[in-house]
Amino acid sequence: MKCASFPDYPDLIYISENGAYIRDAHQIYQKAVFTQAQLTQMLNVLQDFPTCKVLLSGVNSAYVLADNDQAFIDDRHFYYDQLATVTSFDEVDDEILKIGITCPDDETDQIVEALREPLKSVAEPTSSGHGDIDLIHPGIHKAAALASLGNWLKVDFEEMAAFDDGGNDIEMLKTVGLGVAMQNATPAVKAAADDQTTEDNERQGVLGYLENLLK
Repeated sequence: MKCASFPDYPDLIYISENGAYIRDAHQIYQKAVFTQAQLTQMLNVLQDFPTCKVLLSGVNSAYVLADNDQAFIDDRHFYYDQLATVTSFDEVDDEILKIGITCPDDETDQIVEALREPLKSVAEPTSSGHGDIDLIHPGIHKAAALASLGNWLKVDFEEMAAFDDGGNDIEMLKTVGLGVAMQNATPAVKAAADDQTTEDNERQGVLGYLENLLK
């Protein structure tokens, strides 16, 4: 992951890949990568799920198989600025932080549950809904990442605010001093949050909330 999204704000610290990777423009604070054996096990398990399309998210790039349809590749490129196509995942020479899975919306919950047992102790399946599933290190999530970052910066949870809308954000929203659900968040996320924005993420909901909070 390169810190090029907001070049005018060089002091930003990025928590990415559901907390597996924390860095700023100059320093890496945390990097939780999978071993080759773990990757092989996960990819072998995923062969039993033919409706799933797989993406490897690494430190330097994200990777998808070249035989995927172009619509899927274009969609992933929207979210991953650095995306490479490979004929086999064996070609990838990178440190892998996360496996991303795209599946039919109506199969998401079923696939998440079906992956838990065969990947036990290797990876934790988590989903923000909408047909997206992430395989991340057990114990690695956004709340844990904020705890680590807070230790480095000497900032307590009570002093933190967090915003989000997906099911993989509930631990984070419950943990920080002010957890804010987006206006378009799922009911479970709204129930876990302390407050919610008046607008969704398409209408600058976070910016509007922060402007009022910091007045």
